[in-house]
This record gives sequence, C-alpha cells and structure tokens, in this order.
Amino acid sequence: MSILVYANTAKNEVHKSAYEVVSYGSQLAQKTGDTLTALVIGEANNIASLEDFGADKIIHVKNDSLSSFQPTLLCKAIKQVASSEGSNTVIFSHDLTGKAIASMYAATEKAGIVTGAVAVPEVDNGFIVKKAVFSGKAYAHVKINTDKKVISVNPNSIDKVENKKSAETSEINVDLGVGKIKVIEQKIELTDVPLTEAEKVVSAGRGLKGPENWGIIEELAKELGAATACSRPVSDMDWRPHHEHVGQTGVAIRPNLYIAVGISGAIQHLAGVNQSKVIVAINTDAEAPFFKAADYGIVGDAFEVVPKLIEAAKAMNISGN
Repeated sequence: MSILVYANTAKNEVHKSAYEVVSYGSQLAQKTGDTLTALVIGEANNIASLEDFGADKIIHVKNDSLSSFQPTLLCKAIKQVASSEGSNTVIFSHDLTGKAIASMYAATEKAGIVTGAVAVPEVDNGFIVKKAVFSGKAYAHVKINTDKKVISVNPNSIDKVENKKSAETSEINVDLGVGKIKVIEQKIELTDVPLTEAEKVVSAGRGLKGPENWGIIEELAKELGAATACSRPVSDMDWRPHHEHVGQTGVAIRPNLYIAVGISGAIQHLAGVNQSKVIVAINTDAEAPFFKAADYGIVGDAFEVVPKLIEAAKAMNISGN
C-alpha cells in the first residue's frame, strides 16, 4: 500500500507546506509500513527535492486544463492517481488549496476526514488523529474508522524531518474532461512570505495611530525575514489590506515567532494567533490582555521600541540580507 500526499506548488516551485506534509506522510508510513507517494500537479522545477523528506515515489501530473484553479479537476486527478497507486490514505496541507479540495475529495470517495491535524496519527489502537479545536484552546483525538482516510495538516504544526530517499519520478497524463468552472480572467498576487506559511510574523494594531506609520513595521519584518499582519480594526479602517488580518475572523496562523505591536489582545484576535510558538507583545498599556498570552512582553511606546528592535536585527543580520 502507498500513502498519497498532495504536494502544493506556487510560482513554479514546490511550496514550503508540501515539504511539511511529505515529512508528515513519511512519518506515518514508517508507522504503518506503507510507502509514500508525493503527487505534484502543475508546473514545478524542484520536485526532486521531495525525496529529501521521505518520498519513495514522485508523480508529476501536467494538464492544460489545470492552468487555472479547478477544484473538481484537481479532485479527479488525485482520485485517478490514488486509484492507480492503491492509496487509501491521502494527505493535504490545510492551506487555501487543501481547504478547497480535501473535503471534496473525501466526499467523492466516502472517506473519513480530519482537517487541521497537528500530529502524526497514532495507529496502535485504530487510526487516531490529533487536531486543534475551540480556536486552538483544546485538542480533539479523532478516530477514523473508514478504509479510506483523508487528513489535512495545519501549516507550521509539524516539524520537517529529513529522510532522504532515492525516489522514482514519473510524469503522467490523466483524463480530466471539462471543468465546471469557466475562468474568464485570472489574477494571482503572491506575497514573498504568505501568512499561513510564515515562520515569523510582525503584526500591528491601532496603536500605530495611522497607515502612514506602517513603515517601521515593514522594516522590522524585512530585517527579521517575516511577514506582516494586522488586527481586524486596522483592516476594517483600510489601513492595511484585508488579507493581512489575522484572528478568529481573519487568517489563523501558527508561526514560530509572532510579534504584536500596539494590539490590545482581544479574545477574537488571540484565537487566531495563540498557536504561535513564541508570542511577543509590545504595548503602552501594562494591563493589555495580550500580556497574559505572551511569552515576552515590552511595556513601551511602539515608536521607541520598534526602531531599537530594527537596529538590533540589523546588527545580528537575522534575515541574511
């Protein structure tokens, strides 16, 4: 048997999230005694690198019908490959693409599904998957009883473990037919560091007093090699683009480092960032709720503290620039 992992791509390169799910699948395969097949759909220049994280086999699917995002056609392609590989377990990243197709694939295959997994399944007493619930405040251990299983893995929740293999790589054609969606025009905007994949995030709130002051946040993020984010009031006031809004009603993130500047720490915001490994809060209000959730806190004016952090980051050359 083979476990199948869908390895997402962007900008003709394998996504960081793809290495995470391949490593996740490899660790599961070691428990079950299965092999691991990585499936890449679309253009990608570095698919061979997936073997460094445990892929025994790499299948590359190219089809002109997939030049635009077509969830139903992606599901068809995955179904055909899973059938040919004898894969009853299919793994996705719980990113925007995975959210769009994992549940759809599970429904068509009548498979049990767990979304947002945060640990490799336990298989000694059934097939049990750990996932975060209640906005990350608790964990559930879900048992999948069906023969066919689908898992989507939360980005940044699984450490990538190198397990170098010599993978067999093949390129195949699949019969997809015509998609149900007709794309008239497609515009793709990708940031250098997508929020859901960023290992470091610098975020700010109304404490910055206006959009004209965001330069220090962007500079700190640049020096740290981080992505930028914001609180909901900031995006609602159009100080920052809405895709930067993190929190329960925005994007949920799990970076290794989250720096919150001038954000009070409302429960809705904390729900979207509380799975960050290290949280640093900077606020003039010593009673701000964020300090109760933070690992480190600085009581001070952002316009005095942040420039000092920028100077320190430059001296340490953290970003490597």
